[in-house]
Amino acid sequence: MLTIEHLTKKYGDFKAVDDLSLHILPGEIYGFIGHNGAGKTTTLKSIAGILSFDEGDIKINGLSIKTNPIECKKLFAYIPDNPDLYDFMTGEKYLNFIADIFEVSAASRSALIKKYADIFEMTNSLGNPISSYSHGMKQKLAIISAWIHDPKLIIMDEPFVGLDPKASHILKEMMREVCNNGGAIFFSTHVLEVAEKLCDKIAIIKSGKLIRSGSMDEVKGDDSLENIFLELEE
Repeated sequence: MLTIEHLTKKYGDFKAVDDLSLHILPGEIYGFIGHNGAGKTTTLKSIAGILSFDEGDIKINGLSIKTNPIECKKLFAYIPDNPDLYDFMTGEKYLNFIADIFEVSAASRSALIKKYADIFEMTNSLGNPISSYSHGMKQKLAIISAWIHDPKLIIMDEPFVGLDPKASHILKEMMREVCNNGGAIFFSTHVLEVAEKLCDKIAIIKSGKLIRSGSMDEVKGDDSLENIFLELEE
């Protein structure tokens, strides 16, 4: 589904990501953890085609984001850590705008918008301008927009920040549903308890380098993910 091959991203002489390789398979929820500045967001933005990179390649369903950016972007959705939405639009107009980009049929988009707006209790707010939304409401809208074209791969940077417990629970169920239907999730998080309970596999990055990856049992053994993470960060 997603293959990262020897990814290196430099800023001058500084390597924000240093020879990173990962393989996320269909059906997997794959967590990506590391301290602030470890290279997580740089990696995710490179996958999404927002940042160019210096070495290596990123492939989605066998297509390179370098040589086939448009075809790749049709296959995935990306939610940044701080969603920059069009504040002048209403929530409904924004969702229809995203649906237009991904050529979602009128019938499909109407059903999906209703489904997810109802689930997140956003239905009565979709007619309001996004500028009036709280951070949590903007996060919910970004999540709905990511799911609206039924992507095979969803990339998320700290998706649980700003969500209340109920919305977090809903998002976890949605993530698992995507993977049960043959899709994949790759997301960063600082909430280690969530990662430990939710993820099938985990990767830990430090100073741009991958220091451990694999199934949850392979990474943490009989210890907690928090203890392993703190030990590896020392």
